[in-house]
Amino acid sequence: MSKNVFVLGMDEHNRDVLERIPDTDFHRLLSIERVHEHEDLAALLDEARAELDAFDGPVDAIIGYWDFPVSTLVPILCAERGLPAPPLESVVKCEHKYWSRLEQAEVIDELPGFAEIPFDAERPPEHMRYPMWLKPVKGFSSDLAFRVEEDEGFCDALARIREGAGALGGPFEWVLDQVELPEAVARAGGTACLAEEEVSGRQLTVEGYVYRGRPYAYGVIDSLNYPDSHSFLRYQYPSDLPGQVLERVRDVSLRVVSRMGLDNTTFNIEYFWDPETDEVRLLEVNPRHSQSHAKLLSYVDGRPNHAYRMDLALGHEPDLQQGGGEFAVAAKWFLRRFADGVVRLAPDDEDIAGMERDIPGTSAEILAEPGTRLSELPEQDSYSYVLAVVYTGAAETEGLQRAYELCLARLPFEIEETG
Repeated sequence: MSKNVFVLGMDEHNRDVLERIPDTDFHRLLSIERVHEHEDLAALLDEARAELDAFDGPVDAIIGYWDFPVSTLVPILCAERGLPAPPLESVVKCEHKYWSRLEQAEVIDELPGFAEIPFDAERPPEHMRYPMWLKPVKGFSSDLAFRVEEDEGFCDALARIREGAGALGGPFEWVLDQVELPEAVARAGGTACLAEEEVSGRQLTVEGYVYRGRPYAYGVIDSLNYPDSHSFLRYQYPSDLPGQVLERVRDVSLRVVSRMGLDNTTFNIEYFWDPETDEVRLLEVNPRHSQSHAKLLSYVDGRPNHAYRMDLALGHEPDLQQGGGEFAVAAKWFLRRFADGVVRLAPDDEDIAGMERDIPGTSAEILAEPGTRLSELPEQDSYSYVLAVVYTGAAETEGLQRAYELCLARLPFEIEETG
């Protein structure tokens, strides 16, 4: 019999991926637009409860793949219904960047220098050195994350973070009130600023899960930037880094998620590896799988990471499939623009359908529609704007690049310059 799985903020792109999983009926729980309106989390919870109560049938599982607030709403709703999910406290430990660093420091050495920064500070603490990154303790992607090299830039970034940190940090305070906090974290609250010394090298992400207290890392994805930029060009799976590096990041990941107390959930952890020094540094712990990687795993392994989260939500250990997909390698590309402008022409459904038909193993999502001012697009990093994402699968890395270049020729954009 099919299971009823409710997905908080399910969007059409991920619905297409989810519905290929057999013996499961997926139901949207709140719209994606609604879950991104996170000003009143208590009201969001009440709306979600009402939708679940109104369903004519059993609620077998509740899952999500978005960052805050979805990541924190899922364990609350599951706990109320006795469904498997990670403890809320473990999720908050990961999502509060300062608390997460304090916990990591208890079990690993592979992390950069860090410190909470008061908003009236004029320079970093004595033990930290430039260049460094300033970011809110609760943020989204690279929004409000600034690289600084000297005191003037430090003060400017601090002022910008102070102005914008409340957008997510304010609602996050409501979640912090639901768990017991260490004194240092309670003092920082949800709108504080974190400084981290810059690390460099190849960026990669470990994906895994925890089932009944036992963690497992099932895949590593490379994250490659545009030249001379901090913005991603593509994600590529599987990683082509040396085997000893992959083993190290897997080992670090298992120690960290155990320390956080995560259970019955997927996770992804981002790292830098410096090929010159062979140093590994942990960047961020996310108590959820990455929906950005779902199609990549489906292309290569024949099963998206959504399926692993679904298995856990139903109380089962994930049924791993590795290497059984149609392609040997896969990539998610980010078509970006590095200056503001207004979109006058963008690819339509016919353009995308023609591209997918003529170039095997490709698909695309258009994020910037005609009439859109790029600086008004939601959830962008601090340096660029994503016009579209393109997926490619191939037998080797060179094939991924060739397919992407062919796709670009089939996706027309016209952007009007702005001041």
